[in-house]
Amino acid sequence: MFLKENIALAMAGLRANKMRSLLTMLGIIIGISSVIAIVTVGNSLTASFKTTMEGFGASNIIVFVREKGDSMGSEGGPPSFTGSSAVMPEESDLLSYEQIRDFEDYFKDRINTIGLSQSTGSAKVQDGHLYANVSINGTNEGYQYTSNVKMLQGRYISDSDMKGSRRVAVVSDQLAANMFPGQPEVIGREIKVYGAETIDTYSIIGVYKYEASAFGPPTASDRDTRTELFIPVSVAKATSSNKNYQSFTVTAKIDVDTAKFTEDIEAYLNKLYVNNIKWEAGAMNMESTISTMTDFLNNLSIAVAVIAAISLLVGGIGVMNIMLVSVTERTREIGTRKALGARNAYIRIQFIVESVIICAIGGVIGIVLGLIMGAIGSSLLDTEPVFSLSIILTSVSFSMAIGVFFGYYPAGKAAKLDPIEALRYE
Repeated sequence: MFLKENIALAMAGLRANKMRSLLTMLGIIIGISSVIAIVTVGNSLTASFKTTMEGFGASNIIVFVREKGDSMGSEGGPPSFTGSSAVMPEESDLLSYEQIRDFEDYFKDRINTIGLSQSTGSAKVQDGHLYANVSINGTNEGYQYTSNVKMLQGRYISDSDMKGSRRVAVVSDQLAANMFPGQPEVIGREIKVYGAETIDTYSIIGVYKYEASAFGPPTASDRDTRTELFIPVSVAKATSSNKNYQSFTVTAKIDVDTAKFTEDIEAYLNKLYVNNIKWEAGAMNMESTISTMTDFLNNLSIAVAVIAAISLLVGGIGVMNIMLVSVTERTREIGTRKALGARNAYIRIQFIVESVIICAIGGVIGIVLGLIMGAIGSSLLDTEPVFSLSIILTSVSFSMAIGVFFGYYPAGKAAKLDPIEALRYE
């Protein structure tokens, strides 16, 4: 009953000074809403990144060649294929097709597939006023699985296409829509690809689903979107100065321990490059990369949220300041209550309850605003909002704790007032 009366008194005081109460809550509202919004956006980006990376295959292992002494390319970090300087590896420093086949045969019990690729740069597919921007990428049959290419029509590049160096191509649904508007079936159609110095003709054997990366650069329109055009890697290598490979991707079988397999691959590659004094080959699994980047994004969002939480401290000081003013304004009331027999503990609890209610109301408003701001921020980044229940509960608890902490001093000051002096106060 005593607590209920204190809550009623606190609410009456807030209603009597609405503007002052709102300004008192402002620091709490800004602090909590900022923390929740930042954590929500951070969680959304982390989830989007994780989904994107897992789309490439969580069981994938990237094998690459790097310059000895290059710190990049260690576990959890991307490889620096060209090394620490501008020196490029010689063809003999790279991995030959025969070495890759020997590698595949050595680990045949643990390898599901191997993806090879060779980029040949940007080009434009054009036919009169119709056009599509592309990046030409020579691949093998395994690349479809290591990169999770989703086919809509036809088939992907096969081993026979590679061996025969056939002029065939797998195009995106975006390219098919640009070059063959209103035509649902494009298999067997030919396209002309205009490169920097060459014009090549390819026959379409398949159409894959284009999925824009959440981290990719925006384009003016779907028509100008640059998508990948896949051709046999043997055709791409025919125009390349290097016939060997700087990197390839391995997909492990489902029951294989990816971390242990990565270590075994590293040991195998160390023996292969034991006599090479300048270059070495390494391996990096996608699970460690995903884990490292996810931890980094989480830590970054927490760090920014902690900075935003400083405004909670400012808000708490504002609450204490207003409560001190309230004690001064209500000195005669305090004196009257003490003269009628109110104990010091009752006076103290009265002001602490009022402080807690101010912070609690500000916390609830801050949570609502934070959820709204987080949802808006996530939608602007084209990601699904991911709300954190633990952060919301922590915010509520923290706002209540601020009420107790910063309300205790003014409440103690009120409780210690001498009733005779308080009654004489004007």
